[in-house]
Amino acid sequence: MKKILITVNNLSVSAELNDSVSADNIWEALPLNGSANIWGDEIYFEIPVSLEQVSDARQEVEVGTLGYWPPGSALCIFFGRTPVSTSDKPKAYSPVNILGSVDGDSKVFKSVKAGDQIVIDKET
Repeated sequence: MKKILITVNNLSVSAELNDSVSADNIWEALPLNGSANIWGDEIYFEIPVSLEQVSDARQEVEVGTLGYWPPGSALCIFFGRTPVSTSDKPKAYSPVNILGSVDGDSKVFKSVKAGDQIVIDKET
């Protein structure tokens, strides 16, 4: 697993990328930064990486999941219910490629506001 650091404002959270081709592409593009968009308990932001939807992409994910949303070329951080959730689990607008997961409690992302600058880099 590849360790990354997600930084927003004074918040820094460690996460792990899985061994998928999608995650490898994200790893090679680091560092990434953008302006946070908020959709329920999901943060997403457009990144300069264009990937196709993979065969095991999922719409319903676990809390703490990192995903890539192909239609919007966006990296997503899921930390709770979204407007289309049908259970306590986060649900993406449409299927996302699973990239990995946040270490620890992802609920800390509740403090992030739309427009906040987010940076993702390799953890050193």
